[in-house]
Amino acid sequence: MCAVVVSVTSRPLLQADNHTRKRRTLTTTFRELGVLPEICDALERAGITTPFAIQEMTLSVALLGTDLIGQARTGTGKTLAFGIPVLQRSVTMSDPAYADLPQGKPQALIVAPTRELALQVSNDLALASKDLGLRVLTVYGGVGYDGQLDALKDGVDIVVGTPGRLIDLADRRALDLSHVHALVLDEADEMLDLGFLPDVEKLISKTPETRQTMLFSATMPSAIVTLSRRHLRHPMNIRAESSYENATVPATAQFIYLAHDLDKPEMIGRILQAEDAGKMIVFTRTKRQAQRVADDLAERGFSTSALHGDMAQVAREKALTKFREDKLQVLVATDVAARGIDVAGVTHVINYTCPEDDKTYVHRIGRTGRAGASGIAITFVDWADLHRWKMINKALDLPFDEPQETYSTSEHLFHDQGIAPGTKGRIKDPEPQERAPRSDRGDRGGRGERSGERGGERGGRGERGDRPQRNRSRTRTRSGESVEGSAPVADGAAATTEPAGEGASRNRRRRRRRSGSGSGSGSGSGPVASSGEQATASA
Repeated sequence: MCAVVVSVTSRPLLQADNHTRKRRTLTTTFRELGVLPEICDALERAGITTPFAIQEMTLSVALLGTDLIGQARTGTGKTLAFGIPVLQRSVTMSDPAYADLPQGKPQALIVAPTRELALQVSNDLALASKDLGLRVLTVYGGVGYDGQLDALKDGVDIVVGTPGRLIDLADRRALDLSHVHALVLDEADEMLDLGFLPDVEKLISKTPETRQTMLFSATMPSAIVTLSRRHLRHPMNIRAESSYENATVPATAQFIYLAHDLDKPEMIGRILQAEDAGKMIVFTRTKRQAQRVADDLAERGFSTSALHGDMAQVAREKALTKFREDKLQVLVATDVAARGIDVAGVTHVINYTCPEDDKTYVHRIGRTGRAGASGIAITFVDWADLHRWKMINKALDLPFDEPQETYSTSEHLFHDQGIAPGTKGRIKDPEPQERAPRSDRGDRGGRGERSGERGGERGGRGERGDRPQRNRSRTRTRSGESVEGSAPVADGAAATTEPAGEGASRNRRRRRRRSGSGSGSGSGSGPVASSGEQATASA
């Protein structure tokens, strides 16, 4: 493989965000790079006029149809770097050249590792192609096939999707890739980590060999290098940074705290009330942990939602939409679910758990400080993960080899994050749990008014539903004799009394066992004797 390496490190970036971009030291615009006026107009309406380093160096090459490998840290604008060439080299139905193409067959294919990243790429393409009339379709798993099959049948120009669903649609013969002129592999290193490389190889085999191939990746592990050698023709290698060790965004302030797991929600609650706190993404290691943290923060009064693989795709998209529209302040996500999220205004990223490795750390904190904006990245390290963090710290050459032990009450936490003194980790008091007065609850001995509520008490039998309550008022003795002064028993109530003979015998035997006065088996039918007379009565 013959590769030309182009590095861009000397021209400083002075850009604010996706919507307000300031000029750099040496001014270059998209129009000067040869981008179509229709695309430039659409971008200018969104406030995007000046390309980033990776965009500038990529566009001058990609617009010529050359294969390339783009390597840049996350959040530097890679989507438009390959999106604009894909759009510009595709033709619309109104173009006379479209008559030479098979009707409705995709002209370009963009492969992304996750659903959220695929949706993000589609949104950026839709923004840039608003005046072109190109049909962009996003396909991914977790949703039904019907809508995607109908769209493919009606005809599309550009397909953006995840490997699994793309393979399914191709195997169904619904997706024809034999006329694709541009293929993009976005976040190739993540597709390698997720085990999608065999699917990617299969998709590449379904496209023409004469296509243009663009591969973008934050890192270049050996498997990705092998993939590029096999499928790219004389690619140009473009790097926006000099090395991966500098992959973290300089404008992102990093804080590493040695924290106790039970204190982390309280710490997050206080950080959410810092003076510069805006939207925040909290990363967790597992799906259950993401849901638990989201529920905890919601109970504390913060607008929050989880984002993980156990959620339905509709729920995931709804949570992301609310987060983008500032209806949610906190998004608690797992690594895979949050891969590729590009949301403006994320001021904080919190690693609730220590990342698995340095690559994960870079991708996590890359959700803030995007497109030239500043951000804050906070990492909580448990004592058990201290060795893992030291490896990450060494790999990225960071100055946090010994994280400071930190609690929600630590003064340096308030100072570092700009939290007002006295701030607590909740903005809403917990719902009070109603508790019955003591007089209504009764006591263990059965005294007081129970009204049938004996469930949970010692010796109680719980609620019996429709079981009738026993009448405790006595009209007869246990031997069957009438109690003096009592009302006669009605015929209908006779069934509630015990037979005189057998019931009395049972009661006598029980009383003798409790008193320990022998084990007699008498069956007398007379009145129950006092404890001192029982031995004589049984004899």
